[in-house]
Amino acid sequence: MKKNILIISSILLLIIIIAGCAPTKPVTEERVLSADRLIKRLEANRRKIKSFNGSGIISVASTQINARSTFQVTLKKPDSLKISFYGPFGIDLAHSLITPTNFQFYDVINNTLYRGQMRDGIIERVLKVNFSFDELIDALAGSVNLTEKLRVEPDRFSNTGNTYVLTYLDIANELEKIYNIRSDDFAISENILKKTDGKVLVEGKYSKFKNYEDVPVPHEITLNDIANKQNLKVEYRQIVVNRNIGNLKLDIPSDVKVIEW
Repeated sequence: MKKNILIISSILLLIIIIAGCAPTKPVTEERVLSADRLIKRLEANRRKIKSFNGSGIISVASTQINARSTFQVTLKKPDSLKISFYGPFGIDLAHSLITPTNFQFYDVINNTLYRGQMRDGIIERVLKVNFSFDELIDALAGSVNLTEKLRVEPDRFSNTGNTYVLTYLDIANELEKIYNIRSDDFAISENILKKTDGKVLVEGKYSKFKNYEDVPVPHEITLNDIANKQNLKVEYRQIVVNRNIGNLKLDIPSDVKVIEW
């Protein structure tokens, strides 16, 4: 009898020891992607956002202007962008509607509508930042266009555990492009364009991400274009994505003064 009790006690002790050594939580498999799969994932995320509506604060600093305003942006990819600017107490200041072919800019205070065909220099003239139409779309949506990288292997690729780093070299122009991507949600947190001697030309930083339809979207965006002496900062308070948006248009009064540019 004592022998049986001793055997049972030994078995119970062994079970307790084994249970104590076993992990209490299942180990989550790390998501480590190759450079090719990572770029495809990033570009797929960008393309999931078909429409974007955001409101918050926009700040622009350049050789022409240094201003901060409440604003609302509505974009319908790939070809429509509407931006409204407001002063204190929600006073209307200006509204702009930009497409790849034409633009409208309504100065509410002076009841004047500027309009014309889209061409080089128009965005800088209207919004005081020197961006192309596509660059402005991506900047306001907090996205980075990697279409050109889909079939190009990075010159350097690393994963530190928390961050992927993609580096592309342009030897002919002595340029280096670096992308930092968070490993846990594949959010691009920083992209840098610099000379191969280390001089930074353009730096983009993205933070305060929230997930929208499984896509991390930043609520804070800072683009510092050192080469062209311009800085754009966007702080979103509210974002809605992929809402059904009809044709974008401006509400223009009938007595508006029209100036063709």
